[in-house]
Amino acid sequence: MSASTHWLATAAAQAVLERGGNAFDAATAGAFVLHVVEPHLNGPGGDMTGVFVTAEAPGTPVVLMGQGPAPAGATVEHYLTEGLELVPGSGALAAAVPAAVDAWLLLLRDHGTWELDAVLEFAIGYARDGHPMLGRVGTTIAAVAELFQTHWPTSAELWMPGGRIPADGELVRNPAYARTLQLLIGAGVAAPPESTGVSPVGVPVGQSREGRIDAARREWREGFVAEAMVDSGQAPHRHSSGTDHRGVLTMGDLAGFEAGYEPAATVEFRGHTIAKTGPWGQGPALLQTLALLEGFEDEYLDPSTELGAHTILEAQKLALADREAYYGDTDVPLEYLLSEEYCAQRRMLIGERASHEFRPGTVPGRAPYLPPLRTHYTPPALAGEGSSGLGAGEPTVAPSGETRGDTCHIDVVDRWGNMVSATPSGGWLQSSPAIPELGFCLGTRLQMTWLEPGTPSTLTPGKRPRTTLTPTLVLRGGKAVTALGSPGGDQQDQWQLPYLLRTIVGGYSPQQAVDAPTFHTTSMPGSFWPRTWEPGGAVVEDRLGEDVIAGLERRGHVVTRAGGWTLGRLSAVVRDPETGVLQAAANPRGAQGYAAGR
Repeated sequence: MSASTHWLATAAAQAVLERGGNAFDAATAGAFVLHVVEPHLNGPGGDMTGVFVTAEAPGTPVVLMGQGPAPAGATVEHYLTEGLELVPGSGALAAAVPAAVDAWLLLLRDHGTWELDAVLEFAIGYARDGHPMLGRVGTTIAAVAELFQTHWPTSAELWMPGGRIPADGELVRNPAYARTLQLLIGAGVAAPPESTGVSPVGVPVGQSREGRIDAARREWREGFVAEAMVDSGQAPHRHSSGTDHRGVLTMGDLAGFEAGYEPAATVEFRGHTIAKTGPWGQGPALLQTLALLEGFEDEYLDPSTELGAHTILEAQKLALADREAYYGDTDVPLEYLLSEEYCAQRRMLIGERASHEFRPGTVPGRAPYLPPLRTHYTPPALAGEGSSGLGAGEPTVAPSGETRGDTCHIDVVDRWGNMVSATPSGGWLQSSPAIPELGFCLGTRLQMTWLEPGTPSTLTPGKRPRTTLTPTLVLRGGKAVTALGSPGGDQQDQWQLPYLLRTIVGGYSPQQAVDAPTFHTTSMPGSFWPRTWEPGGAVVEDRLGEDVIAGLERRGHVVTRAGGWTLGRLSAVVRDPETGVLQAAANPRGAQGYAAGR
């Protein structure tokens, strides 16, 4: 079974499974297709996180870590000297070391079975020969068209050929990206007998499957691709701050980074184990929310009722306040934050009324970081323009290129029980100027760091920004049963939580849980530039119902109605370890996600 946020990625992954590949071959193939068909939601210059189990160890969830760190030159002092108060939301100064491609190739090398050329043939075909343009890609390009035409001419050339935005359904191509992928394949082609063992770009040739994939990884980090990424940021260009800057990414930054594996963070909830990334990402905030809700009776856990929605929103506020106060690529006291003693104390704060306060908890021996609580922010260079209205639906893109949380997702489970949930993101077409030689641009993940000293996520060379990417695995009886995830920035886990409650507590089927109306809080500082919050804010789908919405308003929630089918873009695959029966579910919102299998 395969499920993702775009039908062509699902189709590619399923084709791999049909031809004998395993879940890791399939997920990698689908992920590279997502680079091509959802360029407004992810790109090769971005990042990804995954969580998976193998058929050999179905009870041991492993995190695939594809989040690059801040470059060596990304110091607070440098950004302040540039006249910045926040890390910009677009432009090369916001770029962490690109990590998505290296992470996918690492997964393929270690756990896949296919050769790289076979895995990449789907993405190469769609980039070279064309694929139907999504209407939302066009909407995104339209939002930043003036930026492209005035300040980022390489982006205008790639995404607005002939000076026009391609129409919905029009066949579009990205031959430069097709050539980039072919270059990676070529770096690993076995050398003929008379060869010196070095490729034309100076990369050692790999003789084994693993060696060929490693050669492609080295080409990405040290060869032509790396050089083009570094060169792209050297010319000053417009950032979301309204001012021009050059990037700080270097060849040393790229050569010094490799994706890797980490143990998953977990919590027990109603007889299930929920597995997430560590607290260098926001994933443990979902674990904290579940640990808080574990102490409530089932009637408090129904997202379709006033009582349930209120309780869930209030629990999320508490967990997300702790995210701001403690999470980062540092020593995070996660064991204490998930402890029964601490959660019992925090649970007492959930009352009948909606809180409009920022309330992180107290950890012994630590002072919680209290971030700036801005309800709005406009940099001096853009005074009077603002960027309000972002974050409630799609596309969440400002004319400056600022983007809040749009992402994509893919889940795959195979006949043997290998299962993977992955959330690729960043490197959006609106992130920074397109690199014409490569067909993509750099990402903007550093906007999730602070320029204030002493925070758990202060911008620090070599440290990972606290990513919002947060895929999920669910285990029962010591075996993985569900791979789950959603796009949505700060909303990713907030939208996954009702799915978990509805399936684990409410008895919903996977598709019923995906289809059900959802909601999220905005009552916390956002992870994306400009880092604002809305005290007591709650964004809801209208389908939640007039009585429930009115009840939330009576309780003091500041409700924003987002329409009927706008929030949550979940996908999931499910496996019954006793029978081997597989299920999958995909999001109907936007008529874009797809689930497939047999």
